[in-house]
Amino acid sequence: MTYSFINRQQGFVKDEILSGLTVAIALVPEAIAFAIIAGVDAKIGLFSAFLMGIITSLLGGRPGMITGATGAVAVVVAPLVAEHGVTYLFPAIMFAGVLQMAVGALKLGKFIRMVPHSVMLGFVNGLAIVIFMAQFSQFTMKDGTELTQRGMIAFLVLIGITMLIMFLLPKLTKAVPSALVGIVVATVLAMFVFPDTITIGDKADMSTMADGLFSPFFVLFDGIPFTTESLWIIFPFALKVAGVGLIESLLTLTLVDEITDTRGSGNRESMAQGIANLATGFFGGMGGCAMIGQTMINLNSGARARLSSFVAAVFLLSFMLVLGELIAIVPIAVLVGVMFMVAIATFEWGSLRVWNKVPRTDVIVIIVVSGITVIEDLAVAVLVGVVISALAFAWENALRIRARKYIDEHGVKHYEIYGPLFFASTTTFLTKFDPKNDPNSVIIDFEESKVMDQSAIEAINKVADKYTQEGKTIHLRHLSKDCVNMIKRAGEICEVNVLEDPDYFVAINDYERDLKTQKA
Repeated sequence: MTYSFINRQQGFVKDEILSGLTVAIALVPEAIAFAIIAGVDAKIGLFSAFLMGIITSLLGGRPGMITGATGAVAVVVAPLVAEHGVTYLFPAIMFAGVLQMAVGALKLGKFIRMVPHSVMLGFVNGLAIVIFMAQFSQFTMKDGTELTQRGMIAFLVLIGITMLIMFLLPKLTKAVPSALVGIVVATVLAMFVFPDTITIGDKADMSTMADGLFSPFFVLFDGIPFTTESLWIIFPFALKVAGVGLIESLLTLTLVDEITDTRGSGNRESMAQGIANLATGFFGGMGGCAMIGQTMINLNSGARARLSSFVAAVFLLSFMLVLGELIAIVPIAVLVGVMFMVAIATFEWGSLRVWNKVPRTDVIVIIVVSGITVIEDLAVAVLVGVVISALAFAWENALRIRARKYIDEHGVKHYEIYGPLFFASTTTFLTKFDPKNDPNSVIIDFEESKVMDQSAIEAINKVADKYTQEGKTIHLRHLSKDCVNMIKRAGEICEVNVLEDPDYFVAINDYERDLKTQKA
């Protein structure tokens, strides 16, 4: 038993370390590419990926999740860097970190639960398409020009070999990450068969990556005027970075929860992302958030704990400080192949099979969110998806308000309401009553309904007014305690009788006494 336990532990550590190494290699070209998009030096992207990764691996709310410099953040900060220079980038990232820490401290991360599953599918599918499409910008020669015929053949062969190994190797063994084997085999092949193909070293000078790292705050911010005007320049970008970063991180966390059948902490992750961005901005980084592509590589390689993400950050730093020349020989085409497989694994293919089995609104949301993720950005896509889902939910529930009607032996008319009473259903609710033709006493029974908002109270008030104008009495029955409290707080807005109901311990009316008086 002891020997078996040690073996499992050794296997666990091996999987975590090899997964971390694979992720670190895959992080290099992504970080460089995102730095270029943001308009900053390549080493800023790599340094950001390291610092974000190391902090969130220790403090984050989701073991196995990879954080680094991302395209979502790069796109947001690019206009700031282009217009005001890189020095304005760092305080914006720090400010974004503070905002994210506030979200974590106020425990607002739980609101990610309000994102519907259809929005999640759209987010995942859209992100897979973005990852796939982003790789085509790497199809260039060493001088940045278009690939020649021979260059294209080399690119396609290396991509094909990498993808083939990643597809077939897991069917034979899962002892080593297939992505790592694919990178090593294709790199060795390229050295002998395609020596002229573009490599990571052609994208960035890995030998100088350590220069200028960990520059402190007072050096980076020298020359920035700390005025109200500069604050108003920084704040909108900080807000967008914080929002985009949290949305992508928390949605990735939710996705990992589903894949691993475990549960992470959204509030803890929000706090960790904030601390990481604050530190990254302080030391001259471009910030970042969780990376679904690299996270999928990590999970597919067998990692499930914090060790893999920590190791990935450490290896990334070693690439920058010590192993830069070794990692520089890896062909870009090999990493493109890895990311193609990541995109294929990320896309939720099952969503294509359920289009005829789910509500039409959900299908529309999936398509819209996927499209906006590709065309615009993640934050806008998720916001639009949530709004569409919320409106569809409100409309569907608005149509469910119903009323059963009957007159009891005492001549009292009963309206048994079922379905939620809220802003969208009040119009239909008002059409259910007939004050002119109803008897003098009317009971509205909410046992199968719920008064949900101020619009519902106002609707009840309108019904009460109509019956009062006709000289008739209206009573409410089976209101839950929170509904009664809502009506009480409304004060003069709604002056109606609420019948005592022993199930809810509400005692604020005397209907039974009225009946006894009528009998006497």
